[in-house]
Amino acid sequence: MIRKIGLLLLTVIAILSIVITNSEAQVVLTRHVPEAIGTGEAEPIGRLPSTQVMQLNIVLPLRDQAGLDSFLTSLYDPASPSYRYFLTVQEFTQRFGPSEQNYDAVVSFAKANGFAVVGGTRNARDVQIKGPVSAVESAFHVTMWTYQHPTQNRTFYGPDREPTTNLPFPLWHISGLDNYSIPHPMIISKREYAKAHGIMPEDVAPNATTGSGPSNSFLGSDMRAAYYGGTALTGAGQNLGLFAFHGTDLNDLNTYFKNVGQTNNVPITLLSTDGTSTACYTQPGDTICNDTEETLDMTQAIGMAPGLSSLVMYIGSSDTAILGAMVSHDPLPTTIGCSWRWTPVDPSALDPYFEQMALQGQTFFAASGDYGSWSPDNINPWPADDANIVSVGGTDLITASAGGPWQSETAWEASGGGISPNEIPIPSWQQLPGVINATNEGSTTLRNGPDVSANA
Repeated sequence: MIRKIGLLLLTVIAILSIVITNSEAQVVLTRHVPEAIGTGEAEPIGRLPSTQVMQLNIVLPLRDQAGLDSFLTSLYDPASPSYRYFLTVQEFTQRFGPSEQNYDAVVSFAKANGFAVVGGTRNARDVQIKGPVSAVESAFHVTMWTYQHPTQNRTFYGPDREPTTNLPFPLWHISGLDNYSIPHPMIISKREYAKAHGIMPEDVAPNATTGSGPSNSFLGSDMRAAYYGGTALTGAGQNLGLFAFHGTDLNDLNTYFKNVGQTNNVPITLLSTDGTSTACYTQPGDTICNDTEETLDMTQAIGMAPGLSSLVMYIGSSDTAILGAMVSHDPLPTTIGCSWRWTPVDPSALDPYFEQMALQGQTFFAASGDYGSWSPDNINPWPADDANIVSVGGTDLITASAGGPWQSETAWEASGGGISPNEIPIPSWQQLPGVINATNEGSTTLRNGPDVSANA
């Protein structure tokens, strides 16, 4: 009898200990384990060294998601008294951001677990931290392993399970726990295009035939002449943001304007959002840096809107750090361009930032890619198929003359587009009558793209 009571007592203690442990361990609301790890497709190699320093970005969740969704609907309803009454950054934080108490609790949590807090703000909902792998494993209850990448000739690291914390509330996301996906600019080089089409690089014919640049290429100013004409608006009073994972050498931009005989009057800022270098990036194995995408994005934007009040390139190694800066920076960029692609473990992790942009009157434009039709077997176009952004495709443009007005335009065969390979549900505006029809053969259940197109 005594033995039975003892066994019963031990069982109760064990159950209570499980309950206590589970009550203390708060989940993080998004996914962090790459699918290749979860399925066993990626072979583990060994533990990540415990002394290796990692930089992470802790993101707090929004408050009152239901209220946010309701307000967002009314904000874009012409019949609503709230129509286009956009929130300021401070108003958004007050209504939907983390409480000051919760934000401070995350900062204290990070410091108590051996991390240095190196950035982040409550308005951006993030706390940027740096510390050894041992601290990461202890604080987030994971084991960090290295793995052989299943499709690339490299290794990567990632957690063996979903992170949890001992905070009294859940976190939204923790960026930096893996490097399974390496971001790439959307631009495709002549060599890459030739390889994909089975031809020699010298046989690649340029798309542009009526531009005023070298080899009849289009300059940024040609885009303004073709699409906008001689009207008076120049972008004055507007602030433009460019999303970038790598920095740039502004001497390249200055050389462009010098060579085309034009002057740039737009003030440009290279802003590091998480300590990432703003200098032009040199790929491993290369001897010179490559900032073609960054320079191209700037020349096209300035050519189209030569009177911009500011152009800020937001540069970082973490997507949440970049977007956090974009939704909280002063002055706020109302128009944002992104010519990058990457594959986050959980694409929904960034949706709160895109929703915040919509509430603050910001528009995020993402290039749909230069690799042809979207499909699960092709290169992942994300974020171009996210439901909360504007997906931008490419065309072949012909103008009446060099630097002249628009004459004709057709779809570019290499432009990205189609049905979301990430199976993102169809957004509300694509469900309006006539948007999806027999001609475009779009999906009635999944997100379709691109939304708009212009010369590629």
